[in-house]
Amino acid sequence: MFLNLVSERYKDSIVIMQVEQAGAHRAKRLQMPTNIILLFQPSHSPETNPIERVWQHFKLGLRWQLPKNLDALRLLMRARLEAMTKEVIASIVG
Repeated sequence: MFLNLVSERYKDSIVIMQVEQAGAHRAKRLQMPTNIILLFQPSHSPETNPIERVWQHFKLGLRWQLPKNLDALRLLMRARLEAMTKEVIASIVG
């Protein structure tokens, strides 16, 4: 469904989508529109996926934290997310 929507929106273009090698992206039953080409990332390649660098930065800020319960963990995570401004994310993904 998503691929069909993208295909229709950009019907006069060739769309190249970079995707991970998840089974859903490689399923034989996946019907690819003719104007979409999937470019598969190499396995275990966080350097080619900017969101991986964002998650790494997020997790680094939580290191050595020892929340006593789930609510304390939620508070730590919320504070970390709020500290990740657009500028911080832009500096991470370069």
